[in-house]
Amino acid sequence: MTTIPVLRRRARPVVAARRGLLGGPVWLPWALLLPALLFALTFKFIPMVEGLRMSLFKVQPFLGDEWVGLENYRTVLTDSRFRGALGHTLVLGIGQTVGALFLGFLLALLLEGSSRTLWVLRTAIFLPVVTAVAVIGEVWRILYFPSGTGFINEIAGWFRLGPFGFLSDPDQALVSVMIVGIWTAAPYNMVIILAGLTGIDRTLYEAAAVDGVSRWQRIQYIVVPGLRPAISVLLTLAAIRSLRIFTEVFVLTGGGPAGSTEVWMTRVFSLGFQRNDLGVASAASTLLLLVTVLLTLGMRLATRRTR
Repeated sequence: MTTIPVLRRRARPVVAARRGLLGGPVWLPWALLLPALLFALTFKFIPMVEGLRMSLFKVQPFLGDEWVGLENYRTVLTDSRFRGALGHTLVLGIGQTVGALFLGFLLALLLEGSSRTLWVLRTAIFLPVVTAVAVIGEVWRILYFPSGTGFINEIAGWFRLGPFGFLSDPDQALVSVMIVGIWTAAPYNMVIILAGLTGIDRTLYEAAAVDGVSRWQRIQYIVVPGLRPAISVLLTLAAIRSLRIFTEVFVLTGGGPAGSTEVWMTRVFSLGFQRNDLGVASAASTLLLLVTVLLTLGMRLATRRTR
C-alpha cells in the first residue's frame, strides 16, 4: 500500500514534462507559430532559395532557363555601374550611420527625463520612424524643390543663399538623400539610446558632480561606456539597413540624376524589373545577402571586443 503514493509522486514530473510552461500541451506553441512559419516559408525562404537558383541561370520565362554557372556573378563584379552603385551605397551607409547616431545621441541627451513635456516632444520626434518611407520621400521632394519658390530654397533666400539644385544637381543629390536618411533614422536611435541611459547608475553622476567633473568628461567617461551595448545594437542594425537602402533613393531620385545616387538595390531593381535580366539581378541580390551576413557578423565581433 505504501508503494502507490511513491509511484504517483514519481509520475508527476513525467506528466509535467509533457505540458508547456503555461500549463498547455507542448505542441500548442508550435501550433500558434504555424501560420507565421508558413507565411515566412512562402514569402521569404522559398523565394530566397529560388533566387539562389536563378542566379546560376540565364532566366528566359518563355524559352526555358539556360545554365550559365557563375557567369552572372562575373557580370555583376565586372560591371562599372555596379561598382559605382557600391560606392554610393557605402557613402550613404557610412554618412547616414554616423549622422543618425550623433543626432540620436544628442536628442537623447536633450530629451532625457520623465516630465510630460519631454514625453510629448519625444513622441513628436519619433513620428518619422512610424511614417511610411515613401511618404517621407514625397514630403522631402517637395521641400527640396529646386527653384527659388521651393520651401528650403525660399528660406535660404532670406539669407541671400541659393537657390540650390538639391535632387536635380548631381553634385548635391547624394548629400540630399543622406540628410533624409539621417532625419529618418535619428529618432529610432534616440529611443535606443534613451533606453541605454536608464541603465546607467545615477550614483556615478552624483560622484562625478562631487568631484567637480565637467559635463564633457561625464559624457566621455560615464555615458559613452555605459551606452556600449546600445551602440553595438545600433551599429549592427545600421550595417544591415545601409546595404539594403532602396525606398528613399527610389522615391527621391530613382538613382539619378545621371546615376549620381544609384545604389546597389536600385541597380538590382532596374535590371530585374525594367530590363528583365533576372539572372544577373538574382546574382547581385545573392552577393548582397552574403555581404550583409558577413558585415553583420564582423560588426558584432568588433563591438563585442570593445565591451
